[in-house]
Amino acid sequence: MKNFGTGRGAFAAALLLALVSALPAAARAAEIAVKIDNFVFTPQKITVKVGDTVTWTNADDIPHLVVATGHFRSQALDTDDKYSFTFTAPGTFEYFCGLHPQMTGSVVVEAAAPKAGATQ
Repeated sequence: MKNFGTGRGAFAAALLLALVSALPAAARAAEIAVKIDNFVFTPQKITVKVGDTVTWTNADDIPHLVVATGHFRSQALDTDDKYSFTFTAPGTFEYFCGLHPQMTGSVVVEAAAPKAGATQ
């Protein structure tokens, strides 16, 4: 039996990495940014897929919180602080600032697209 050495294993690993890197962007989870500025969440309404992560960044010079009752709650965010949440289930998530309840936003989470070759 011939010994092909570690060269073949390294080649297989490099090939696998190249194939995974070539997957369409839609197959990967996205990262979506929401800015908190002048007492407003921007964008105020976003649509994401299950598995996507939303990151809120406070650009105001006063603290804010990001709260979706029963789902997520940030700590107080000072200027330039960030809070991230990864959505694992579809639905509509209404949120507000825990310190300034007039500040509102929503995240609509859609089911992830079926994987290639999956049967429905």
